[in-house]
Amino acid sequence: MAASSSIVCFGEMLIDFVPDTAGVSLAESQGFLKAPGGAPANVACAMAKLGGTAAFIGKVGKDEFGYMLADILKKNGVNAEGVLFDEHARTALAFVTLKKDGEREFMFYRNPSADMLLKESELKMDLVKKAKIFHYGSISLITEPCRSAHMAAMKAAKQAGVLLSYDPNVRLPLWPSAEAARQGIKSIWNEADFIKVSDDEVEFLTQKSADDEDAVKSLWHDGLKLLVVTDGEKGCRYYTKSFKGKVPGYPVKAIDTTGAGDSFVGSLLVSMAKDTSIFTDEAKLKQALAFSNACGAICTTKKGAIPALPTVSDAQALMSGSK
Repeated sequence: MAASSSIVCFGEMLIDFVPDTAGVSLAESQGFLKAPGGAPANVACAMAKLGGTAAFIGKVGKDEFGYMLADILKKNGVNAEGVLFDEHARTALAFVTLKKDGEREFMFYRNPSADMLLKESELKMDLVKKAKIFHYGSISLITEPCRSAHMAAMKAAKQAGVLLSYDPNVRLPLWPSAEAARQGIKSIWNEADFIKVSDDEVEFLTQKSADDEDAVKSLWHDGLKLLVVTDGEKGCRYYTKSFKGKVPGYPVKAIDTTGAGDSFVGSLLVSMAKDTSIFTDEAKLKQALAFSNACGAICTTKKGAIPALPTVSDAQALMSGSK
């Protein structure tokens, strides 16, 4: 049975190994905590935790970590029918250091990892076509056969009238070069209905300052319904065909920024799936973005991505406490 999930996330799920002490380098760290990760999987869990209907499509290794990840999706209420287990490749690993300010450095083990080996023929296309929103990143564009599977799923979603959501999630160490990353990320830019980028990603993609409005405008394309730029603790900026503005963030004591962007996107997609008039109704959009800012902020107050994802009441408590 393929129950329809209103939001389907496609891409990688992996294990993040995070030092048990904040602010140390990978070399200095004495021990590591294992945390489930992978942006599209984090987004799926974020949505399910907020009461959205989410599914994840991707491949993990037929190994202890792969089984653990599939189990975490199910425990978090995510439809895991689209999860595949590769007989030969391992589940991807990432060692993530948290510097003193909670920002991250990555070291990846993917040579190749199971997520890169997802083939078009293995895709659960009925899940994709029945979705309201199909969400993806750019890591699945780096290598074949996963790139072709990604392109085919995107095409099927578009033809079925599904809304395409893109959060590039730039991870430079995974691309052959910075230029390859820029080109790869932009290769599918004009397909998306909704794009979320961080201020750092604006700088990387445009090679200009994220404060430069013209730089941000260069990322707009006519098929877009909404472009959102996240500015960390400062909040976010939004751009649609007919209006633009900013929504302030919520001040919290950040200890780990892992998953904050995914928490933000997940909550925005839940709002979008409930009511697509947020693309044309600015007051509704601002409300949805304030809620997303609160979800992103809460996520930074705990270690790891999925364990730190907020519930609706968590976010509402932060919002009402900050008025």
